[in-house]
Amino acid sequence: MSDASAPSGQLPGCAVVVRMLGGSPAGTAAHMRSWMLIEYPGPWAGDALEQALAEAFPDPGQREHVEQLRAEGLRTLLIRQPGRHAREPHLPGRRVFVGGTGPQGRWMECFRIDELSELSEVDLDAIVAGRGGLGVPHPGPMFLVCTHGTKDMCCALLGRPLAASLGAKYPGRAWEVSHVGGDRWAGNLLVVPDGFLHGQLDANEADQVVKAALNGEVEPENLRGRTAAATPWSQYAEIAVRKHTGLRGLDDVIAHTERPIETDLESEARVVTVSAGPETFDVTISRRAEIGQGATRCNGMVKPSGYITENIQLITG
Repeated sequence: MSDASAPSGQLPGCAVVVRMLGGSPAGTAAHMRSWMLIEYPGPWAGDALEQALAEAFPDPGQREHVEQLRAEGLRTLLIRQPGRHAREPHLPGRRVFVGGTGPQGRWMECFRIDELSELSEVDLDAIVAGRGGLGVPHPGPMFLVCTHGTKDMCCALLGRPLAASLGAKYPGRAWEVSHVGGDRWAGNLLVVPDGFLHGQLDANEADQVVKAALNGEVEPENLRGRTAAATPWSQYAEIAVRKHTGLRGLDDVIAHTERPIETDLESEARVVTVSAGPETFDVTISRRAEIGQGATRCNGMVKPSGYITENIQLITG
């Protein structure tokens, strides 16, 4: 555990401390059902996304609509090719990728813009609804590694080696991405449009995630969750069932309902019903208390908590 009395510059980053404390990334993915990925080379300030959105949507009402759609699962992110990033104040013909995952299936399209302000003409509701028709079909999956170091240094220190390694092995598919949430789980890798977020990855583990995705599968180890799942409880339950059954297909395991239950423990507990191929399971989960704390040079003290699988019961099959 890190020494709380040490100068901040000598302390480890939050991602390192969480690993030392045994924190698990399962059930920690941000909610995302659809994406708009804007090619944005050059260095990123901490508020680079906010600056880009202000330029793309100059009208305050438009920006408010973007925020409303975020609550419905639309996530706008900046992406750039792995490597060194020289400042490029203007990029004519920059690419924009849009896509999603939902009842209509997974899809991804690409189009080009000369100015960010052109995005104000894009039908964002069509992205959320999965209608598409905004560009030409783009073959997925895309592998997005968070390297937004001005948001948190762990994303840069642990993410950039992943992005460089994947960029060399899978050119055109691997990208650096702006903040996806959960810097304590760096290195973070988001697979789009599959909709799975992975964390605590090194280069070899990231390669296993990519190989599985290219085969139409999900690597359950170090999986933070299916981003379209309704809640973190459902994310965690799906991961538990994947490990229990060995099912790896993208849609093999889906959580449907959850209900709170009485418990003698101080922590909250729920039962999540999960379909897994022809079988259905009830997964009993409790939220465990903080497992310790440690000082970091990123954001003070971290106190990881998480979930515990109490029982997986087959109810149909």
